[in-house]
Amino acid sequence: MGMGRVSDARERLLKATLELTWRESYGAVTVDAICERAGVKKGSFYYFFESKSQLTAEALKHHWETLRPMYDPIFSPSVPPLERFRRYFDFLYERHANLKAQAGRVLGCPFFSVGCEVTRHDPLIGEAVRAIIKSKTKYFESALRDAQAEGLIHVTDIPAQAQALFAYVDGVLGQARIQNDLELIRTLPEGVRRFLALEPAAV
Repeated sequence: MGMGRVSDARERLLKATLELTWRESYGAVTVDAICERAGVKKGSFYYFFESKSQLTAEALKHHWETLRPMYDPIFSPSVPPLERFRRYFDFLYERHANLKAQAGRVLGCPFFSVGCEVTRHDPLIGEAVRAIIKSKTKYFESALRDAQAEGLIHVTDIPAQAQALFAYVDGVLGQARIQNDLELIRTLPEGVRRFLALEPAAV
């Protein structure tokens, strides 16, 4: 089998893992199910990955790497800081609407759901999720820093505020999954306005 095939199998395993664990749960998904979904033999699985745990950590990182190019223009320094949040919330709504159309229900955030489920007893996945959350929070941080510099907000501790804001957004996505209600994502701009004590039209 040529090199193209090899990397293709690895990629398919990463995608299948993300899809299955996101829709079901980490605990419910077996290596057999992942291999079947990916169309890859079990021997190939162990050629690439030592364990389901390592595969899941890699799948989450891989997923984040595919999302990054979407985050960069949304949070670009050339976009007015509060506008970045508005664009981000529009992006989230659209993305989760598309995912719902495919999965038949609201899926929420995979880092959040897998992270909640396994972080404590799986250091490998826990580490991956924490690193991803850290880099996602950096986008919020730079937007808040720029908003502060322009005198749009008044925040004493920007990193702490970015973390709290991120936790709020993730919590709303979690609620959207629990209640299977996409419209909860539409409440984000209003929530963030209250969160940052902004004027009504700011976000």
